[in-house]
Amino acid sequence: MASASRILLVAFLLATVSAMAAAQKAVAPAKAKPAPAAPAADAPGAATADGKPPTDPIAILKKAGGFTKFCDLLEQTRVDTQLKAQLTDSYNGLTIFAPTDDAFDSLKAGTLNGLSNQDQIQMMLYCVLPRFYSLSMLGNIKDKVNTQASGHTGPYKYAIKPSGNNVNVSTGVKGNNMLLNSVVSKDFPLSIYSVDKVPLPYELFGPQPPTPAPAPAPAPTKSKPKKKKKSAGIAEAPEAEDADSTADDTKNAASSLTGRWVAALGVLAAAVLGGAF
Repeated sequence: MASASRILLVAFLLATVSAMAAAQKAVAPAKAKPAPAAPAADAPGAATADGKPPTDPIAILKKAGGFTKFCDLLEQTRVDTQLKAQLTDSYNGLTIFAPTDDAFDSLKAGTLNGLSNQDQIQMMLYCVLPRFYSLSMLGNIKDKVNTQASGHTGPYKYAIKPSGNNVNVSTGVKGNNMLLNSVVSKDFPLSIYSVDKVPLPYELFGPQPPTPAPAPAPAPTKSKPKKKKKSAGIAEAPEAEDADSTADDTKNAASSLTGRWVAALGVLAAAVLGGAF
């Protein structure tokens, strides 16, 4: 009897221990799963390590590599300073079409020769759209899009059309159209797309109107001879008399003198004859 009681007590204690162990396992906190890794800060389109939005296009382009000549021109023209200021205090953001070093190398010799400092600035600003565009936004553009370059005719423009999963960008200059190669930055406020040609503004590289021919010189006018002014105190020479008038006067004078002599001779003859008789 005592042996049976002991067996029952041991069985009860084992059951109690098993139940307590199961209860503790049920209430134990589940092991947390590791959080997904954040994108690397140096990956294209990733934000900086401190979470600040991208506002330095030169730093982004130099980190990506292959844009040395474009960066040099941005710095030489000081357009990079303007872009940083806009990105720091902008609600619209910016989009940059960045030509690669290979794009500059493929330009025909002399293409950029003769550009003034102002033309170089406009050429760099032509690579910049005055707002942020994602690739899908560019694909939905139905009309020409303005750039930050401008001239006396207004803003320089691009013609942008969808091309499959990409877009085709055309400047209007013959042969100067391009596809967007890769995304260098895609986080607002700055999107940067790599292009394999240097965008050439139509206003600077398109056909130029012919130089107008110079106007013909006016025909020389014949000047009338100026009349000589009479000098005060100097008598003018008398004008020559008409030759016919002078001859008539001389003839009349001679006739008058002849008549006088005839009359005198008649008187003298009458006196002589009267004395004779």
